[in-house]
Amino acid sequence: MGHLGIAKEEVYRALAHRLHKNPVGAPLTETLLQILQIIFTEEEARIGSQFPFHITTLDRIIAATGLSEKELLGHLEDMAGKGLVVDFQRDGNTYYMLSPMVIGFMEYTFMRTGGPLPLPELAELFEKYHHEQGVAEEFFGGQTKMFQTWAYESLMPVEVETEVLDYEKASQMIRDAGGGALAMCYCRHQKAHLGTACDAPVEDVCTSLGVASEWLIRRGFARPATVDDLLRVLERTEELGLVHLGDNVQKRPAYICHCCGCCCGVLRSMKEDHSRMSVHPSNFIVAIDTEACTGCGRCAKKCHIEALNVVETEAGNPKSKKAILDEKRCIGCGACIRSCQKSAIYFRQRREIHVPPKNKKEQMMRIALEKGRF
Repeated sequence: MGHLGIAKEEVYRALAHRLHKNPVGAPLTETLLQILQIIFTEEEARIGSQFPFHITTLDRIIAATGLSEKELLGHLEDMAGKGLVVDFQRDGNTYYMLSPMVIGFMEYTFMRTGGPLPLPELAELFEKYHHEQGVAEEFFGGQTKMFQTWAYESLMPVEVETEVLDYEKASQMIRDAGGGALAMCYCRHQKAHLGTACDAPVEDVCTSLGVASEWLIRRGFARPATVDDLLRVLERTEELGLVHLGDNVQKRPAYICHCCGCCCGVLRSMKEDHSRMSVHPSNFIVAIDTEACTGCGRCAKKCHIEALNVVETEAGNPKSKKAILDEKRCIGCGACIRSCQKSAIYFRQRREIHVPPKNKKEQMMRIALEKGRF
């Protein structure tokens, strides 16, 4: 950033400081400043740095920035088109929110192809930023997680089926929403620019619901999808052994991602730091029938966060190989169960049942309180 004028650099630093005041912040590094300089024009950065907190009105943004209504509306339209601002209608009025970095403009940047942004360069910068000191901890290290795991419903124990609540079922969340939208998987799209993407689906796989889906459709980041469309994606990604991650809320989740441990930033953070639990596990955990287990290793290969290993239970005896589970790492997704050809792995309900925040507002309030940003 040394080539920038001092005044211009301070605008981007002010924007970075504003972004870090969100419940899920963005630690200031030189890499972050490079990212912001590419995505935001200088005037957009100035507006973003002065943006009121929480959902706000045009009048309040005018008061904060000193811009005329006509000039400001032009900038806000451009920013919303890039995913830097979220705009929506409520009771006949338009409201605005500055997009956080996560979940926000980092994802929106890679939700579509084309456009003026240099995606290969941004892919490298976001990857670098993800691994800088304090960044993964900021995104995923809090007590209240952004994401929760949804277990494969077809594998839930029959004896607890009637006890499973709606917020534990991705399919029920989709039905309750009445449909939504499908977009490109931003994680695998970013990885494609780095030449390291796997062969899991990229197109029409990232699921959004409710108000979030309406905004993504209107702004061209996603296409409309029916309940049946979304349920088919849920089924297809389950067959592929992907992990269902969604908003850690009871009501009106905005997103359901179908993730892999090689591309997903959330799951990769757990592989890179085995002491970190980046998502809230489902209310189920894997159990292993050691009598039925042959130690083939299929389950370990399918585990996206390396919670399963195969070991010799008798030293020097290859025939004694069995799968073992690190219960502290298991997120209860079910990918390993589906891979087992001996029916040696199954779900059991956890002793302590997780009750997520009621909605997005409560979730963000909890995160802000935990970080002293409320």
